[in-house]
Amino acid sequence: MSTPDLTGKVALVAGATRGAGRAIAVELARAGAYVYATGRSSRAGRSEIDRPETIEETGELIAATGGDGVALRVDHLEPDEVRALVERIDADHGRLDVLVNDIFGGDRYAQFGTTLWEHDLDGGLRMLRMGIDTHAITSHFALPLLIRRPGGLVVEMTDGTADYNVAYRHHVGFYYDLVKAAVQRMTTAQAYELAPHGGAAVALTPGWLRSENMLDAFGVTEDTWRDALDRVPHFAISETPTFVGRAVAALAADPDAGEFSGTVVSSGQLAQRYGFTDVDGSRPDCWRYLVEVADRDLPANTDGYR
Repeated sequence: MSTPDLTGKVALVAGATRGAGRAIAVELARAGAYVYATGRSSRAGRSEIDRPETIEETGELIAATGGDGVALRVDHLEPDEVRALVERIDADHGRLDVLVNDIFGGDRYAQFGTTLWEHDLDGGLRMLRMGIDTHAITSHFALPLLIRRPGGLVVEMTDGTADYNVAYRHHVGFYYDLVKAAVQRMTTAQAYELAPHGGAAVALTPGWLRSENMLDAFGVTEDTWRDALDRVPHFAISETPTFVGRAVAALAADPDAGEFSGTVVSSGQLAQRYGFTDVDGSRPDCWRYLVEVADRDLPANTDGYR
């Protein structure tokens, strides 16, 4: 696996406090990009997500790689804050090469297994604001800077491949399904509008992510995650956030990344393309596993899938 080289590139990772966004920011910095990592949770106070991770910690992880960047508290639902952020990037560097829209945090409002009319309305509408409006606001202000140079890349983080999401995902419910479908449609639109400027937009889904929240939900840590397999055997296909972070770094370093523009790709698919691995040396292909094994109620067996 060759190490991606993003020296001289400038990246904005919106929604980098934890999980995939944090790992993406770290891996982009490790590859040589100057990274602006943003989020709402800071040491000065938690966001409504009410988790302990802070955006300052992400900045410290970036520094620990030897990379360059800055971690900033930004609410991407506030247009003035996003405008000021992009103006700062412009003043500092005069360019933006990679935009990663990873903002969500709506999981806390999700009521899985409920119908549209049973789901709490305020919580559902808040999910739409957090998962759709934030991406639109960020792209609105960031894309004029990104298109100054050809080769700009937008990565829209989503959940599920295009094939997997063709059917209504009733188990996650109306609002969650709508957010992820909208993000994929935003990718289609941005790919079309960036093309005349030499830019690309790609939707990227991780697999079953061992985020901080997921590990807490199973009562395990990254070191002990396999202890959860007795209760949830298919969790064996899960992956670390670093895996999708490496996926973004590899994609951003590929001069031919435009061939993916307008499509939805997974971390597992990009691992096959670029040769990177998860931290344990494996290449989990979660979405193929879910279709071919888990959704068919077959016994958990990751042979041939990681």
